[in-house]
Amino acid sequence: MHEKAVLENGLRVLTTHAPHTRAVSVAIFVGAGSRYEDESLAGASHFVEHMLFKGTERRPVPREIAEAIEGVGGVMNAATDKEVTVYWAKVPVDHFTDALDVLLDQLLHSKFDPAELERERRVVIEELAMVEDSPGEIAALLLDALLWPNQALGRDIAGSEASVAALSREVLLEYVASQYVPENVVVSIAGDLPHQHVVAEVEARVGGWDPRSFRSWERATNGHVGPQTRIRSKRTEQAQIGLGYPSYSSLHPDRYALDLMNGILGEGMSSRLFEELREKRGLAYGVQSSIVRYLDTGAFAVGAAVDPSKADETVRAIRGVLEEFRSRPVPEVELQKVKRYMKGRFLLRMEDSRAMASFVGSQELLHGTIEQMDDVVRHIDAVTTDDIQRVARDVIRDAQAHLAVVGPFRSEQRFAKLLN
Repeated sequence: MHEKAVLENGLRVLTTHAPHTRAVSVAIFVGAGSRYEDESLAGASHFVEHMLFKGTERRPVPREIAEAIEGVGGVMNAATDKEVTVYWAKVPVDHFTDALDVLLDQLLHSKFDPAELERERRVVIEELAMVEDSPGEIAALLLDALLWPNQALGRDIAGSEASVAALSREVLLEYVASQYVPENVVVSIAGDLPHQHVVAEVEARVGGWDPRSFRSWERATNGHVGPQTRIRSKRTEQAQIGLGYPSYSSLHPDRYALDLMNGILGEGMSSRLFEELREKRGLAYGVQSSIVRYLDTGAFAVGAAVDPSKADETVRAIRGVLEEFRSRPVPEVELQKVKRYMKGRFLLRMEDSRAMASFVGSQELLHGTIEQMDDVVRHIDAVTTDDIQRVARDVIRDAQAHLAVVGPFRSEQRFAKLLN
């Protein structure tokens, strides 16, 4: 599926051969994210990501960066998460060097112009303000703060208005110097290109980028002291509910059983939560479950938006579905159905060059090893009904329940009683 080269400075270059597509995707993964930041740096990774689109020495105007990709029909973007920042572009394969040149130019030669920085600071603060108009995002942030209290994983990836306002140009440049280091970066390319050609093109553009040490991420601490509830009183038409449980890391041996559990419970219109809350009770337009995984921890969560007068009933209904699930083995026919669903979604997603580049690059950066697609399918097939029930009993425990609610409510005690 892929080939790998390590350059003299420690930069890793991975290629995935995709002869079926005329597109090529270039994804550059950096070990930078909110869990690398202490409180004084909160939001630095995200702010830096923004600044890498604001001009380089060769492309001093932000529009020149965008036009270099859009001018050949391509698309580009970036994203900051808690453990990684990724910059990517997808272009016709004939324009591979254009995409690579732009992304590496951004990575290595961004100017951090003081005037642009101050303009972008206002943009980032506006982005933070948008959360206030999204009760679902508020609920997700509250749930993170409950699951990982007083630590980086429990904070907003973008920081806060106060922390962003305090980040100086010098601090941001120091952060770049501490994280944007060859050994802490992976360049992943997927398309119909020879490996050695790709490596040569990367090497030609990273001269003078010398190896140096870089900071590691902050380990998660267990702050759980029993069931926890947090509400955000806000005038909304719907109550946003998030019920979460600590779960497994991204390398935990039971991660595939957890994936299948999640699929049965809350993915799609045939899932158990959808059937119970929407089809049978008419409580919500949509309800879903999800999993987040980090290097040393993770979470399983259920989310729904409902009429505020139905919030209590909805929490009870969700808990009822979860309790039923952990109490009885999954029927074999249901297990086979979700296996087909999970394998099909995964394999179809891997038809896209960007998904291929991300699949390979993120694993290499975070884990240093890469599972092949066939390995993923084999692990899914190996999960049994006993595995899923064992995982459900381990994860869905009343003592580990964390409930976040956003809506026109005043008392947390009202909801705390629902977890007892």
